[in-house]
Amino acid sequence: MDVFARLESEVRGYCRGWPTVFTTARGSHITDENGKTYLDFFAGAGTLNYGHNNAELKRPLMDYLAGDSIVHSLDMYTDAKRTFLERFNEVVLAPRGLNYKVQFPGPAGNHSVEAALKLARKYTGRETIVSFTNAFHGMTLGALAVTGNSMKRTGAGVPLGHGVAMPYDNYLDGRTPDFLLFDTMLDDSGSGLDKPAAVIVETVQGEGGINVASPEWLRLLADLCKRHDILLIVDDVQMGCGRTGPFFSFEEAGITPDIVCLSKSLSGYGLPFAVTLMRPELDVWEPGEHNGTFRGFNPAFVTATAALDEFWSGEGMEKQTLAMGEQVERALNEIALEHAGAIDAVRGRGLVWGLVMKDPEMAPKICAEAFMRGLLMETSGPEGEVVKLLPPLTVTEADLARGLQIIAESVRAVRAAVTV
Repeated sequence: MDVFARLESEVRGYCRGWPTVFTTARGSHITDENGKTYLDFFAGAGTLNYGHNNAELKRPLMDYLAGDSIVHSLDMYTDAKRTFLERFNEVVLAPRGLNYKVQFPGPAGNHSVEAALKLARKYTGRETIVSFTNAFHGMTLGALAVTGNSMKRTGAGVPLGHGVAMPYDNYLDGRTPDFLLFDTMLDDSGSGLDKPAAVIVETVQGEGGINVASPEWLRLLADLCKRHDILLIVDDVQMGCGRTGPFFSFEEAGITPDIVCLSKSLSGYGLPFAVTLMRPELDVWEPGEHNGTFRGFNPAFVTATAALDEFWSGEGMEKQTLAMGEQVERALNEIALEHAGAIDAVRGRGLVWGLVMKDPEMAPKICAEAFMRGLLMETSGPEGEVVKLLPPLTVTEADLARGLQIIAESVRAVRAAVTV
């Protein structure tokens, strides 16, 4: 592996926790060049909701490529794009009563966020964007300005302005009523808070530590935005496409955002793909005003359409995800009870969960121990204090149980080593 140390930038991250060379993958498993197979509870940071190389998505992709079909098209019309738009409306938007225009801003989540922020500012004529404590929205400058993590913000190298952070749900442990500060500042012309163009929020903060906003909190936020004529942006890049159960993570709260950001598992196959959804009246872009070379990646249209047809034409995926989430919650609560002195909390929804460690140094040790035992997981939270579970939504019950067993074994092993 010395070639990576010699030639690849020091910015590389995940590989440092998983020091092996991976070669093949299928479903919930990924295999390295030594033939060792790992259970994947990382899932491409939420990009592989349907697992690695899903056969029902690979088949139409291979057929499409074999037919010399269009691969790169910028924003030209193609049959693959037309089919995706039609099926996305028929399978996702129309059944939920959502009337959104679809923008293809570029291939990654941060592109979707950047487009959302620019559009909100253009439509309202205002500059300020309100985000929340421990938020993560991407690594480009606009997205970083509404991201909370100080290490990531410092990496920008320039001042990050036009953003204001407010407390996320339960950030103050219930000591202050929800939105008291925000509402008061909006009503006070002397508060120093310029009227925002938009509020951007994650319903579950993945990178921020698996912080889960309650449906009540989200409804109060939507009401605040409506009362003050502020656009509401939901960043569903990681928590959308079924990660929390429903296709959109905000469905449980019964709210309708003005703008929605989607990426990661949207292609279903790990191919780069992002969209920004907006209410039709917000679509005030001039032609070409926001563009990008890779905003028309047709193979991703093909696999995304196949994923919609395979997993979202009924309610099976949502019910399965919620049921498996209950299985995860029960197992993690048992681990937390066994190690009450070391674990602060269990947090999550659907198939995104976290074990919050009292000692932040324990979380990466648990993930390292799990890797040695054949399980991939990452940490999250401002201090890296959360052991984060993000298994594919298609994981089998047996694999899920095995992964949870490895986590239990890893926590025991790390705690035993600490007490020696």
